[in-house]
Amino acid sequence: MDLRKLKTLIDLVAESGISELEITEGEGKVRIVKSPPVYAAAPMFAPQMMMQAPAAPAAAAAGAAAPTAAGAAPAAPEPVAGHLVKSPMVGTFYRSAQPGSEPFVSVGSQVKEGQTLCIIEAMKLMNEIEADKTGTIKAVLADNGSPVEFGQPLFVIE
Repeated sequence: MDLRKLKTLIDLVAESGISELEITEGEGKVRIVKSPPVYAAAPMFAPQMMMQAPAAPAAAAAGAAAPTAAGAAPAAPEPVAGHLVKSPMVGTFYRSAQPGSEPFVSVGSQVKEGQTLCIIEAMKLMNEIEADKTGTIKAVLADNGSPVEFGQPLFVIE
């Protein structure tokens, strides 16, 4: 069978709703089978419940003062003012190009728009994340080698 005919038949099967085509021409026989696409299953994570501190009235009923209960709660981290550079994808955050080498930027580093700040590894691809603003790195908000989510703040540029 002619190679052009074969290519045309493959294209027709790919574009149509049929899943299998078999053609006999003279002594030649061709069978084209279209398999369904295989999708990798995404890992499933079970939601974790957070423990909540007892309510202030319960503490007062037990004989403790409400300010004591409020003082025992851990303080929330202070928000850092400035321009946030957020992760454009889910992956693993790396501050340097290779293990053991100097990080691309540190707190206090002067950066220019387009300068590489870090690498996010996603699906075995290393993606350089660039500064979208010129300024000074005020804070690095992710740990080296840690997983990051889409939209997670990575750096603060002032």
